[in-house]
Amino acid sequence: MILKGSQRGGAKQLAHHLLKVEENEHVEIHDIRGFMSDDLHGALKEIYAISQGTRCKQFMFSVSLNPPQTESVPVEYFEKALADIERDLGLKGQPRAVVFHEKEGRRHAHCVWSRIKTDEMKAINLPYYKLKLRDISKQLYFQYGWQMPKGLLDSAFRNRTNFTLAEWQQAKRIKEDPKVLKKLLQECWAVSDGKKAFSQALEENGFYLARGDRRGYVAVDYQGEVFSLSKWADVKTKQLKNRLGDPKSLPGIDEAKAQISKKMTAVLKNYIQEVKSQIEKKKEPLIQRKQALKKHHLEQRMILKAKQEKRWQEETIERSKRLPKGLKGIWYRITGKYQKTRSQNELETKHCFRRDRDEKQTLIDRQLKEHQNLQKEIRHSLQEHKLEILNLRQDIGRYMEMGEESQKIIQEKLDQAQRQKSRTLRKDRDQGYEPEM
Repeated sequence: MILKGSQRGGAKQLAHHLLKVEENEHVEIHDIRGFMSDDLHGALKEIYAISQGTRCKQFMFSVSLNPPQTESVPVEYFEKALADIERDLGLKGQPRAVVFHEKEGRRHAHCVWSRIKTDEMKAINLPYYKLKLRDISKQLYFQYGWQMPKGLLDSAFRNRTNFTLAEWQQAKRIKEDPKVLKKLLQECWAVSDGKKAFSQALEENGFYLARGDRRGYVAVDYQGEVFSLSKWADVKTKQLKNRLGDPKSLPGIDEAKAQISKKMTAVLKNYIQEVKSQIEKKKEPLIQRKQALKKHHLEQRMILKAKQEKRWQEETIERSKRLPKGLKGIWYRITGKYQKTRSQNELETKHCFRRDRDEKQTLIDRQLKEHQNLQKEIRHSLQEHKLEILNLRQDIGRYMEMGEESQKIIQEKLDQAQRQKSRTLRKDRDQGYEPEM
């Protein structure tokens, strides 16, 4: 499984992120160890409170564990990976919290350790933790016979469209795919051999070359969003300077936004809104199916949990009856029957624990399979939406350069879309469907 770790602060923000049910089908707190509190917010607050006795600002170590999507991975595999991490990074015995997430038919885990050793009131040093996590990850792939990603075997094969958390958050804010944006900006760079060609390639896709406030070179899109070219195009600053020249010759961000604002006419804004509205409408049926499946799966898990808890209580009472009290209990101890019965109870308890865990894993695997089948349809739909967004960017770039000549073309497209919408509404009424208000 792929292991990604980071030293960090921000206990409150991290707890909120890990418990966010809006972005996950299921969130489960698997283990909270070494804390006074038994909830995640309280546990991470404890790490923060203890860190105040030190000068450590990054008092937590957070790791995400991402197994191959096509594999059925039991809890024991995750626990084995966590044990390996603790052994190799010197975190054994440290307080930790483990949370499972299920999203888009894929199950993964997050673990947060306290870096503060309370007996010494010092933070545990984690030298070369990225290399160590990579070695553990490789070992897990070999151990379980999974197909290893090429990028893990050799960094030269890593996907250049992989994005950071900051890049993902930026793309999410404007409701676009970060991989598509990175690939688009990288292609603009690849097909150009100078400042003029690069600027033209950007403008054809709705971006404008500008000078950043802190970074030398940025691209500003039609929404006013600013993209660092060194990050999004994956190009070193030296290469940018050699091809684009002194950044002082470029317009500033505010100037670029002002130029874009002049070209963004009311008709063009209506066109953008209409296209995005159509895309969102196409998504709605799949979103509703996904929500219904999530609700159904949650109900199944609650039923299983209630059944297991009831059975566990009944079995615990039955086992306790085997150990008599009073004089009979003393006689059991003298004859050795007490210890024999107690050992039998412990074995049965372990067996029942494994049985309940296996039942839960079987249910989770079945539900993940159902989510994956639905996700195939969603991915196909998303590919169409990404293409539509890409075409929209190219349309915007073309129309903004055409100026007033584009107004008639855009208006014709809007009128055509409105006529199509009216025909659809009439057809629905004829078939007895009432339009949603």
